[in-house]
Order: sequence, then structure tokens, then C-alpha cells
Amino acid sequence: AITLQNARNFQKVRDEIGRLQDQVAGGRGFHTFIGSSPIIQEKLEIVRRVAAADSSVLILGESGVGKELFAEQIHLQSGRRDKPFVRVNCAALPEALLESELFGHVKGAFTDATSPRRGRFELADGGTIFLDEIGELPLSLQSKLLRVLQSRTFEKVGSSDPITVDVRIIAATNRDIEKAVTVGDFRSDLYYRLNVLPLHIPPLRQRTEDIVELAHFFLKRFNRETNKQIRGFSDKAMEEMFLYTWPGNVRELENAVERRSEEHTSELQSRQSI
Repeated sequence: AITLQNARNFQKVRDEIGRLQDQVAGGRGFHTFIGSSPIIQEKLEIVRRVAAADSSVLILGESGVGKELFAEQIHLQSGRRDKPFVRVNCAALPEALLESELFGHVKGAFTDATSPRRGRFELADGGTIFLDEIGELPLSLQSKLLRVLQSRTFEKVGSSDPITVDVRIIAATNRDIEKAVTVGDFRSDLYYRLNVLPLHIPPLRQRTEDIVELAHFFLKRFNRETNKQIRGFSDKAMEEMFLYTWPGNVRELENAVERRSEEHTSELQSRQSI
């Protein structure tokens, strides 16, 4: 029981940190966008056109390609840039918590609801909400999300009072969403409402021109965060990076650079101790 309570307390603290991070103003908290390959520049041109509209956007692509960064660019280049950009990972929370996370709840709505809570849609009013891993959204919540898309209204958990918001929805998934619709795991009407402006992000293996720029960016960040002075990559390391297919895409490249940098630092320290 103590372990369960500690887990719940930890979840509450983490959720509160997430909400506070989402409310940070002035553009802070956004990622640096790296990518100068022709295919990425083509996607950024699409982003500029999409940002001018106010329709829903569905970002598709493999895990780790940087879908959230493209969502950020759409928001930052839109008329909503000075309003909140709120992130939600639909796969990170169980269904019971996800509904409250999205739409909020009133006091007494369930056992742990000791005080009212604003949901992410309410926090994003006037701005943009990014629903990552939308393909994992439970069917029971898909109908409620569809209503928000259609009428911009919803009710908090435990309440029958409608709340109206002005929010642009950007969703993303690495799943074959059309297949999910076919087998009945995802509502077709919700899919068509989300897929007004689709954006496909290419995997890293199709934009190898970005590997050098990304690798150096991650290395500089590692040096800055750890106060190290690793100068660069050997010819062999660069050759291996170009030959590898990066199934984990940009996220895997970032992890690989950080891991190799730590290994390199450890090797130097070992030699000095000898």
C-alpha cells in the first residue's frame, strides 16, 4: 500500500512538472531544429504552408524521426505562437488517468480527486495541443476527442458542464493508422478529422546528409552539459555512422553519440590513472 501511494505521489509530481513546463512562456522549452537536407527543407516548406492554416495536422513517421520537433515548428510559425504549446503523450498514462489529463476533473470525481484540476485542453486554450502517440488513444476516449474536434467542447471528468476551448490539434503516430482503422482499433471518423493536413516525416536513412550536422550538434550539447572538450569524430566513426541504417532514427543517433562520448571520456580517465 505504501509503495502504491508513493507511486501515485510520484505520478502527481511528474504530472505537475509537465504542466508547468508546458506553461513556460517566451518560446523556452522548444527544441533546436537541425536539418538542412533537401528532403527536410521540402518538409519545412510544407510546415510553413500548414502553419498558416488552422486545421488539424496528423504527423506520421517512424519512432525517433522528430515528429514533436515538426509539431513545434508548426506552432511557432502559426498565429498561435504566443499562446501555449501543450504536449501530451497518449501512450504514457493508463486510460483512467489519461481522461483526467486531457480534460481535467472536478473535486470528488474519483478517489484521488481531492481538488479540481484543469486538463491539457483547457491549458492549451488559444494555442496548440500536441497529441503524441495518438494511435494508442483508447477507443473510449476517441469519441470524446472527436467531439472536441467537431464542436470545441468537452466536460471534465465528474461534471456535465460543457467547456469551450479554442485549440489547434496536432497529432502524431508511428503506427500504421490506416490499418488500425481497418481492424477497428481507431475510429475512421476521428482519423479523417485529424488527417486534414497530413505530414510524413522521412527516416534518417533517407536523409543521410543530416547525420554530420546532427552528430556534431549532439556532441556539442554533451560537451556543454558535462563540461568536456571532445573535439569531434574520427573518420572511422563517421564512416560507420553513414553505413548504419539507424532504425531508431535521430533519437538513436543522439543516444549513440552520448554513449560513445561517455565511453571516450572513461577511456581517457583510465589512461590518466595508469
